[in-house]
Amino acid sequence: MSEKTPAHKIIFRFHSELFGKEVTEELWAQEVDAAQGLYQIDSMPSFTPLIATEDVVRAEFSKMEEGLLYKETVTPSGNSNIQVIRQNEETPLLDLRQRFADLGCVSEQVNEDFFVMEVSVNVNYAVVKELLDELEEQEEIEYAEPCLSDVHREQTGG
Repeated sequence: MSEKTPAHKIIFRFHSELFGKEVTEELWAQEVDAAQGLYQIDSMPSFTPLIATEDVVRAEFSKMEEGLLYKETVTPSGNSNIQVIRQNEETPLLDLRQRFADLGCVSEQVNEDFFVMEVSVNVNYAVVKELLDELEEQEEIEYAEPCLSDVHREQTGG
């Protein structure tokens, strides 16, 4: 039985177009190589762009932040993160999340109208995007692709 390495929080700082200001989000990560400052993201970002679960990133300890501060992505996982905002309050958020779960996407509810969704590298994003576009056209949702992997971008001709 292998022992899991202890989890670490990594601090991400970025300018959010959505909020129009600097934002901080902390994500959990597993140590890959402490000497090189390498960590594998172990939690789903709610707001951080260009980061997905299982990406390997470099982080350094910051005295000012009193924690690990993100420096760069070393190895992208191929996973994507999608942000979904419910537009029609008549549609239960859980029902929307279930439709994507049926396509193989894991999601986390952020609040009563907002969830983030992970599209694994093994999931055909063209099928997921078709549902996203259909629901957006029906004014059920709006969505954003803050972290769309190259694999998924190719599947949609982007």
